[in-house]
Amino acid sequence: MQGLFLEELSVGQSAELTRVVGAADIDAFAAVTGDNNPVHLDAAFAATTSFGERIAHGMLSAGYISAVIGTTLPGSGAIYLSQTLRFKRPVKIGDAVTARATITDIDTAKARVTLATVCLVNAKPVVEGEAVIMVPRKDA
Repeated sequence: MQGLFLEELSVGQSAELTRVVGAADIDAFAAVTGDNNPVHLDAAFAATTSFGERIAHGMLSAGYISAVIGTTLPGSGAIYLSQTLRFKRPVKIGDAVTARATITDIDTAKARVTLATVCLVNAKPVVEGEAVIMVPRKDA
């Protein structure tokens, strides 16, 4: 199943997805990655922090950006080359995170696309960054 080809993309194209973060998502992410920081897993510990409660791993939100790129824009066949991330606010259990990727540049010679990436909770950025993706050509 092939996603969009380089020739089908244009600057300004955008795609997004929304996921509600549950405690089970945080627990599963910790289990898969081995990141057992108690601010993510231990409610009593997290209550003593500036957050006051458990928060999701920042990379969980970054994973939602990867999902947009790998499934929708440009989709299957896209290869991540780089991703910058700036973590702006915490994501808490029950937050609806909207991940969005918007094409800002297309390098046709190298078959690379640059995307502005953002995750939002209540219309406020929690993660911002930029991705560079290699995209297949139609004639390849």
